[in-house]
Amino acid sequence: QVQLVESGGGSVQAGGSLRLSCAASGRYSRTISNNGMGWFRRAPGKEREFVATISWRGGNQYYADSVKGRFTISRDNAKNTVFLQMNDLNLEDTAVYFCAAARSSSTSDSPDQYTYWGQGTQVTVVS
Repeated sequence: QVQLVESGGGSVQAGGSLRLSCAASGRYSRTISNNGMGWFRRAPGKEREFVATISWRGGNQYYADSVKGRFTISRDNAKNTVFLQMNDLNLEDTAVYFCAAARSSSTSDSPDQYTYWGQGTQVTVVS
């Protein structure tokens, strides 16, 4: 099994930055270094939506239009950790953010392509 644990959430003023981390642990945690990884979020009263994804070596990244140019996804396979750097945050970025490990090594914006999910970390942007 693989457990994913997000951290780094919190409350920040609009225009500020946060860096989320997602650490893998468990018996097969090393396997996620071979998997694509993704970040998703669920805002209050809204459906879960795709945020960003990265391929297994980090060579390919793909972003939702709403975060492109502001968010950066990266990974450190030696530490089984994925990051989401979020800059220039706005009120619409308020949500619970989830990381997930994909079934394959490539990128994907579809939740159906992800096997393991974290419990989420709250990000609240205030004016």
